[in-house]
Amino acid sequence: MSGAIHQSAARGFALVPEVYERGRPMYPFAAVRRLVRELRIKPESRALDLAAGTGKLTRLLAQLGADVVAVEPVDEMRQRLVETIPGVRALPGTAEAIPLEDESMDAVTVGQAFHWFDGDAALAEIHRVLRPGTRLGLIWNVKDVSVDWVRLLAEIIEPYRGSAPSVASGAWKEAFERTELFTAIERARFAFVHATDMGTVVARVTSISFIAALDPVVREQVVAQVRELVATHPETRGREVFPLRYRTGVYWCDRI
Repeated sequence: MSGAIHQSAARGFALVPEVYERGRPMYPFAAVRRLVRELRIKPESRALDLAAGTGKLTRLLAQLGADVVAVEPVDEMRQRLVETIPGVRALPGTAEAIPLEDESMDAVTVGQAFHWFDGDAALAEIHRVLRPGTRLGLIWNVKDVSVDWVRLLAEIIEPYRGSAPSVASGAWKEAFERTELFTAIERARFAFVHATDMGTVVARVTSISFIAALDPVVREQVVAQVRELVATHPETRGREVFPLRYRTGVYWCDRI
């Protein structure tokens, strides 16, 4: 599987860079600040943002003045990143085959993506490109399904997942439990609210790779269910703008 990308990600994300950019929230400031602090990223640091997508995390790292390299396998997502952050070096590549030299990075970040990786192969590659004494950091924004309408939204989405991995399953942690290349992962959690509207919720759902890859007729049926939920649920009905609650997990570990 080295150098591969999951079929769902390759097909789905290629279709939706603009929708992804609209529907996905930025990371909360407190979470990014913690990530940067734990990874000891400074203006002179060389940082790799791996599986960078449209650059949601990349742009925040670049704003710190760090020398950021973005690696993203999906051409359409990478092109959107380049258009948004033209000063960042963006390369094609995967977590399992990173196109960088040995011990060339001061930090590696992964936003919304490690659960897509072949964990063992990815950790070996990340270890290779990191300098000794540096850190790997992961971050995810995850919808808060303790909120009733968000739980119902998830129930619309999940039947279509198929073989696409889920961060919520926790399966991604198994590679960290096996590895001797990194220390045990540490974690911090944050909560935030994304002020959203009907169009943004639809974009959030249709930016999911396995939803984007559906037959257009089926995808429109999913969109219709989402619109019906938002239009009728007591927490969102009749409101032009309403809260979509997220929980953000920040994880880090040391390269051994």
